Amino acid sequence: MFPDAGSCPHVRPTRTRREFIRDGFCGFGGLALAAMLDQEQLRAGTVDPLAPKPPHHAAKARAVIFLFMAGGPSHLETFDPKPLLNQLHGQPRPKEFGEAKYQFVRKNARLLGTRRTFRKSGESGVEVSDLFPQLAGCIDDIAVIRSCHGDMVVHSAAQYELFSGRLVPGFPSMGSWVCYGLGSESNSLPAYVVMPDPKGALEAGQPMYMHGFLPAVYQPTMFRPGNRPVLNLELPAGVRLDQRRRTLRLIRELNEATLDPDDHEFHARLNAYDLAFRMQTEAPEVLDLSREPRETLDLYGVGVEPTNDYGRRCLLARKLVEDGVRFVCVVSGGGPGNMQWDAHNDIEENHRRKAAETDKPIAGLLKDLKRRGLLESTLVLWGGEFGRSPEAESGRGRDHHNIGFTMWMAGGGVKGGQAVGATDAIGLRAVEKPYHFRDVHTTILHLLGLDQHKLTYPHLGRNERLTFVEGKVIQEVV
Repeated sequence: MFPDAGSCPHVRPTRTRREFIRDGFCGFGGLALAAMLDQEQLRAGTVDPLAPKPPHHAAKARAVIFLFMAGGPSHLETFDPKPLLNQLHGQPRPKEFGEAKYQFVRKNARLLGTRRTFRKSGESGVEVSDLFPQLAGCIDDIAVIRSCHGDMVVHSAAQYELFSGRLVPGFPSMGSWVCYGLGSESNSLPAYVVMPDPKGALEAGQPMYMHGFLPAVYQPTMFRPGNRPVLNLELPAGVRLDQRRRTLRLIRELNEATLDPDDHEFHARLNAYDLAFRMQTEAPEVLDLSREPRETLDLYGVGVEPTNDYGRRCLLARKLVEDGVRFVCVVSGGGPGNMQWDAHNDIEENHRRKAAETDKPIAGLLKDLKRRGLLESTLVLWGGEFGRSPEAESGRGRDHHNIGFTMWMAGGGVKGGQAVGATDAIGLRAVEKPYHFRDVHTTILHLLGLDQHKLTYPHLGRNERLTFVEGKVIQEVV
């Protein structure tokens, strides 16, 4: 039973058709406004989310190349000489150095000296191992950070922390965060590229490189190994460019007819279609190394072993950032244990082999970037998920070691020709100016003009960021 007007004084019955139209006018207007706003939101969704964005502050770098030495390169054999370790070879670790948590090193393990020799290099005199004779010539452009540390001593969790600042999968990698913050400077190439080692997958798998809860458009493009890193770049036989363009335009129009503005996966797929078409027109030239002069190929060691594979990928990284790609990860190491920098059984054999594969390509990359005027705007990062233990494992190997190890940076506003921080006298623990992974992340963002506190994304009720707990800029480097 409906109440009468007297019982509901704020409700007045409509008596005529004219009154009904007059009273309903505001409601119709609201419906029209809602429809207009919905269309506006749809149009806003078609804006390229990878369009270049301004940084938060003046930037030194515009792109990053991460030379990921998967498996954990030993700081003791590469950039952190420890004469005392050689003197104590074969002895138990002195108690004054404290304890460390390992996976495989036994309690009665003995310290393992190194057979490598170190020499002061460049005008700066920073000491570099004889594993890297080519890289030693570039040391004046490199800032060696000898006091890095992380939280985990197992590959998968340490790899997640290295890339995303978290110990579990599902969080965005630093490459995705950088692209989210700055977009891309290329309209015909991916914003974020990963070039895995052809020998196989890593413990953390593809999730360590991924976009996590960020929109899917910020996911990486995974290149294939070999001479054809991207398949199907050529138009099918008998199909003209204008025909392919009309086909893609029709597909986009059909998709946009039912496009949900909040469907990030759908948006990413539309962008992928458009990017694939643009890559067919421009990427073949970028990815074709046969057009490079012989002198450049020789600089990277392309065409000869053991440098051919990593040299090709380092050269591709230079070509990609030159054409506006924002973040490139070039992985050294893949497949089971000893195929990575994971020297459990024989540190000498493993590191001689891996250094021989990478020394010339990395030095070639730095020299090529520098002579092209790209090193000033390209930040190069080298390192793995941890280092190696001072104690011996299996007599001649070293175990995982997360409490003190080395990474280095070059280019992109970095002050080269210096060693920052230090581990103790046997290389066990970072003791002088220790820097966590989150500090490395903060420094990368800072050099790119991004503020760790402003680069956030709402997820499950909080504004997430790359650094999780606040990191600090490594001031000596910048």
